[in-house]
Amino acid sequence: MSRIALTRAVSASLVRCELTYLERAPIDLDRARQQHATYESLLTSLGWHIVRLPTLDDQPDAVFVEDAAIALDELAILAPMGAASRAGESLTVEEALSRFLPVKCLTPPATLDGGDVLRVGRRVFVGLSRRTNAAAVDQLRRLLDPYEYEVIPVSVSGALHLKSACSFVGGDTLLANTKWVDVRPFPGMTILPVEKSEAWGASVLFLEDHVVMASGFPRTAHALRVRDLSVEVIDLSELRKAEGGPTCLSILLPSPKGDGGSAPAV
Repeated sequence: MSRIALTRAVSASLVRCELTYLERAPIDLDRARQQHATYESLLTSLGWHIVRLPTLDDQPDAVFVEDAAIALDELAILAPMGAASRAGESLTVEEALSRFLPVKCLTPPATLDGGDVLRVGRRVFVGLSRRTNAAAVDQLRRLLDPYEYEVIPVSVSGALHLKSACSFVGGDTLLANTKWVDVRPFPGMTILPVEKSEAWGASVLFLEDHVVMASGFPRTAHALRVRDLSVEVIDLSELRKAEGGPTCLSILLPSPKGDGGSAPAV
């Protein structure tokens, strides 16, 4: 049985996206849509079934569907996102997730973007960023304690989200820009640092023995390949102008029971 990846089409208003750390640059909308289609095709080739959410042309950042929710083995969690302008995205995400998992919600004053949540086994690392606050960490702890998850806050600076600054790449290894993320909350893990010239290269999507990454980071790609990982490089240049990356373009649901596969780090 294929695993499920929730995605959403690039909106007509992407050029008005929220920006925090990048200067606004012209976005070629047609090219952005082509790049997104290539991303979906790659996931399909790796065994994922695409479930496309309704297009929201009035929501500039809606293509970055990951930010609206967290999908764990037992449940999905929605929260108010850190940018109030994105509130209109949540309803359709909740409706889609409810077909597959029970859905719980965090409440104000908590704000949380899914891009700030990195799961490694039963540990859920949560980036404290401009989009995700300590109230969200507290609520997540209470919500996930019955499921025996450990919720661990991580300080993020210089990047929009935790997963802009670091990514799990299998085993005990974390790919990280150590200038942007405090790696002390990851004891026992091997830190694979990206070079200064490839600061944005730490954002990759790990799918078992495959790593999906944006083009433009050849040294990072080489460092991953020498670890016997299959690196899939795709052009995301237009989506990167909107502070997007490989992880934020999908919500990957856990493997169905009996599938035999293991859920990716999310």
